[in-house]
Amino acid sequence: MPKAVLIILLIFITFSSFSQTKITWETLEDVSFTDKYSKEVKAYYYFPRFGPSVLALNNREVIIKGYVLEIDRGNDVYILSANPFAACFFCGGAGPESIVELKLPKDHPRFEMDQIVTFKGVLKLNAVDIYQCNYILEKASVVK
Repeated sequence: MPKAVLIILLIFITFSSFSQTKITWETLEDVSFTDKYSKEVKAYYYFPRFGPSVLALNNREVIIKGYVLEIDRGNDVYILSANPFAACFFCGGAGPESIVELKLPKDHPRFEMDQIVTFKGVLKLNAVDIYQCNYILEKASVVK
């Protein structure tokens, strides 16, 4: 293989592995839920079955825009939601696919409830830990 072709191939692989994918809340709707019983909490919860388009995003860096919901300031727990607080998954009629748990660095900026912010981070799919959201944005940071 000629050296120039090898270099071009290496550049392509490098850029494609570090590229960010902009997603929308509609993207995250490629999931279905069934009721599953948890012996630990003695209750049913929504168990996700992620569709192929969402599975393809697992462990990839994504960009998504939504409403910041401050769940627990003292423990630095923030959620990004497709909807403002009054209509979010916890308070309104939306489903668990409409929220993403934010894993922010310690020195992150402070956010106001319902502040619209665009974040980037590594999307993790969660079907096993009932104490976390189904979608988790690790290494979350504000896109300027």
